[in-house]
Amino acid sequence: MAKYQKSLIAVDLSQESSEVIERGLAVSNGCNVSLLHVIEPLTFAYGGDIPMDLSEVQEQLQSQAQEKLHKLAEQHGIKTADCQVVVGQPASEIHRIADEAEVDLIIVGSHGRSGLALLLGSTSNGVLHGANCDVLAVRVHPSE
Repeated sequence: MAKYQKSLIAVDLSQESSEVIERGLAVSNGCNVSLLHVIEPLTFAYGGDIPMDLSEVQEQLQSQAQEKLHKLAEQHGIKTADCQVVVGQPASEIHRIADEAEVDLIIVGSHGRSGLALLLGSTSNGVLHGANCDVLAVRVHPSE
């Protein structure tokens, strides 16, 4: 079995992100690793019902996310140049970035969801279905 050349670790910046990165680095086995965080546009969350310009808030969210992602990268020995924050629908943005960068492994965290969250589907499930490469879903355990 060929060794992975490039991997993409997609994190949600929750407390469990470090767990996902550590597992991702372990299986990536020294290949090129990049980190990705996808922010859903505020207009998705509010369905455009709010009669105000949310672009400034969106920019603040992006710069805060970038800061957190860079901190995580530094803690795990990943260059900040290999970090990316994008806005969009998580699963499709992860697919797009993975295809553009020609990665052969995507690593995402998976929370064992139940009830309504399970019914609505999760990002890791969305990434798995539609990826053009291997996907590793890391089971994360929420910190109490």
